[in-house]
Amino acid sequence: MKTVTVRDLQKRVKQCLDEAQEDRVIITRHGKPAAVLLGVEGQSWDAVVLQTDQSFWKLIRSRRRQPAISLEQLKRRLGPKHGQGQNRRARGRRA
Repeated sequence: MKTVTVRDLQKRVKQCLDEAQEDRVIITRHGKPAAVLLGVEGQSWDAVVLQTDQSFWKLIRSRRRQPAISLEQLKRRLGPKHGQGQNRRARGRRA
């Protein structure tokens, strides 16, 4: 992880952006961490937005605390209409 001052960042923006594609760059102000520069080249806009959305990660943490069930338990819970390998359109066309 690289560290750069705000002043150095202003002088070397392109170099810092290039370095951020490989590893996080910590930006300091008055010797203290102020921000993190994280490279996202090659990622979709949606992925970048979700990765930085605190409410999304709060939801993920909440769901991870909930007990998980197996696929078989899910199929039993949904009943015989679900999980039979046929989609509804295909069943509707059969005579």
